Amino acid sequence: MPRTDSFVKKPLVMGIINVTPDSFSGDGLLLSPDYVARAMEQAEEMVAEGADMLDIGGESTRPGYIPVLPEEELRRVIPVVSAIRNKLKNIPLAVDTMKADVAEEALKAGASVINDISALNADPRMGDVVRQYRASVILMHNEAMEDAFSHDDVVGGQYNAPSYDDVVSDVIRALEVRIEFALDAGIPKENIILDPGIGFGKTPEQNLALIARLGRIKDMGFPVLMALSRKSFIGHVLDTPVDERMEGTAAALAISVFQGADIVRVHDVKFMARVARMASALREASLSDASSAS
Repeated sequence: MPRTDSFVKKPLVMGIINVTPDSFSGDGLLLSPDYVARAMEQAEEMVAEGADMLDIGGESTRPGYIPVLPEEELRRVIPVVSAIRNKLKNIPLAVDTMKADVAEEALKAGASVINDISALNADPRMGDVVRQYRASVILMHNEAMEDAFSHDDVVGGQYNAPSYDDVVSDVIRALEVRIEFALDAGIPKENIILDPGIGFGKTPEQNLALIARLGRIKDMGFPVLMALSRKSFIGHVLDTPVDERMEGTAAALAISVFQGADIVRVHDVKFMARVARMASALREASLSDASSAS
């Protein structure tokens, strides 16, 4: 069977570039002798391996992270955005930040997506910046509290979960509030992407429920991003440290894509791009079979 666009273009694969010294996954680049050159090398490698877009972050948000001042985050992120944009002119760039000043300078430097884990809640200027630059925005569900987390010697850090009546329904309701906020800020509906916030204030069981019932979030009518790569819920299920979660990430990613995820955010691009495209092909076959049966 010849390849079709649906097999090779969906979902989009977002490669992670951490310009930090303290990433939970151990891949932070800031301590490299020339972190900008190293980030550029990683970007080129990820694109060659199948990344459709890149996500650049200058502040770790792992449990127990130390907040970074805007000036320091700008120092880390903007040279990397500029270098990648100058070399890879067509690759979409997202910047993972909660700070409007950082977002604005990143958009000026060539980014087109703001990945805000606070869903426009941390900085009152963020909505205006996204609107002004006609950027897309990723709104993530996040009930995690910075100082409410636990640590396991194998699994690592995990944010403690608040009380949910039903995690999927509660995540949907919270996202609806943030969507309304974004729309009121003048951000067009077509520029909004949703992220259910895997790992941010959820138990391992609640993370699994969000993946298994992702179709309900898809029914909200927005593209959905799933950020699963190497996260602690996988470590809890498999009893593995962060550097032994390739298979668990692949399984969670495949189920997410089969449920309709539009973007998958990953560290291991070459391997996960193949998993994503295979799961997408199976989803297409399932949908085609259902359509024929009806």
